[in-house]
Amino acid sequence: MKRLVPLLFAGLKFLLGFALASRLYELHRDEYLYLNYGRHLDWGYLEVPPLTALQSWLTLALGGGYFWVKFWPLLWGAATVYVVGRAAQRLGGSWWAQVLACLSYVVCVYARLNFLYQPNSFEIFSFTLSAYWLLAYGQQPRPRYLYGLGLVLGLSLLNKYTAFFFIAALVVAVLLTPQRRLLLSRPAWVAAGLALLLFLPNLLWQIQHGIPFLHHMALLHESQLVNVTVGDFWKDQLLMCFPALWVWLPGLLALLLYRPFRPYRSLGLLFLLGLALLTVLHGKSYYALGYYPLLFAPGAVWLEHRLAGRPRLSPWLRPVLPGLLVLLAVPLFPYAYSVYPPARMQQIGEAYRNTGANRWEDGQLHPLPQDYADMLGWQELADKVWQVYQTLPDSTRANTLILCDNYGEAGAVNYYNRQRVLPAAHSFNGSYLFWLPPRPARPYRHFILVQEKPRDRAAHFASYGQQAEVLNPYAREKGTVVMLGTDPDTAFVNGVYRYHQQELAAWAPHK
Repeated sequence: MKRLVPLLFAGLKFLLGFALASRLYELHRDEYLYLNYGRHLDWGYLEVPPLTALQSWLTLALGGGYFWVKFWPLLWGAATVYVVGRAAQRLGGSWWAQVLACLSYVVCVYARLNFLYQPNSFEIFSFTLSAYWLLAYGQQPRPRYLYGLGLVLGLSLLNKYTAFFFIAALVVAVLLTPQRRLLLSRPAWVAAGLALLLFLPNLLWQIQHGIPFLHHMALLHESQLVNVTVGDFWKDQLLMCFPALWVWLPGLLALLLYRPFRPYRSLGLLFLLGLALLTVLHGKSYYALGYYPLLFAPGAVWLEHRLAGRPRLSPWLRPVLPGLLVLLAVPLFPYAYSVYPPARMQQIGEAYRNTGANRWEDGQLHPLPQDYADMLGWQELADKVWQVYQTLPDSTRANTLILCDNYGEAGAVNYYNRQRVLPAAHSFNGSYLFWLPPRPARPYRHFILVQEKPRDRAAHFASYGQQAEVLNPYAREKGTVVMLGTDPDTAFVNGVYRYHQQELAAWAPHK
């Protein structure tokens, strides 16, 4: 019975993800890449560690349908809500504090994040659960809580490399409080060994492949993080969880200053150190989202304590405050759930222009949020590639290489054609570098080239021309073309495989 509120909100979180999502939108660009991992299981990839690949393998084994793709982020989102509610219980919160804490998570930006099949949902869950185990250990120093912490941190390292920043902030936060004694205990070292043991296969993979993580970070900094200013980062921190600002901010202050929460001060320091580290490293704004859920529970319990000291106001404010969370979330609803069609979202975006909600990774404002534009045009592209392939002669159709400019294009072509007879699409972008087939004994007769902008390659083919184009006006891929080249010359094929080797070598600077 004591788990009823957390369980109810976990179920609500899971169901809302499906109920408030328009099927006018397709899967996200990144989702196609992560799903392709499931066809190439390994201990590492150029973008992230291998935990996502296991989920993708299971998803594809179950048919790869829309429900199973979205099942994972919604599962981790629901699990996060449950942990937040249980944390409020551990801090002595009644059902009301549990409702306030859980609802704080539900109404914030996590609604959108927990709908995308990316490593971010598990990251937030693992960070929140790590904080929960640390809280539990602060109440009752039992070894099993540290073992749970080690297990979760090890899985977090197998999910996303930003876990290193969280772990660094966690260790320093503990060192700055009386909890530092736990770092010298035998269970703490066993927990650290467990985390390292789980991460070891990926660590060995990184070493074997020349530590491509370093190249990935360099590319990320040059193309995206360079556009992140300190001002924009902190403005986004206020906006992302704005409906619950009056819950998480008191939660932070309570962890740092409130006497009953003194044993958990390391959690408040963890938040401050984590965000400070991301600020210095020009991390993307959403990298910080894993640090907020650990504040909702102490914030809700602190507010409950304040209301208990005001018996005249409490009967009025207790029903009003949860409603205030929902009321403040209403203006953010279009950005939390992909309910509205693109044309309507473009109109709504004008009213939100000054908030930066439609700012993309290039630092510029666009008609739609980047995530929404990244969920359009993919099936159109995949179908058009299939149609071009069908025009090829039966006798030479098998001798075709499909090359795409980016991983989203290649992944979408593979996903939507997964039940059709079509050669796998490839790219020189990201982990697709590992999956290009070796040069065949029988020469390629056809190249289907998916290009963000048409490029003239006619000199290298007997025939060459544009066959199709993505026309969806709201898609980030609008204008992407499908080119068909027949009977390529040796120079072109040599250039393809030479460029592949050059790109692959760039990812292994220490090999």
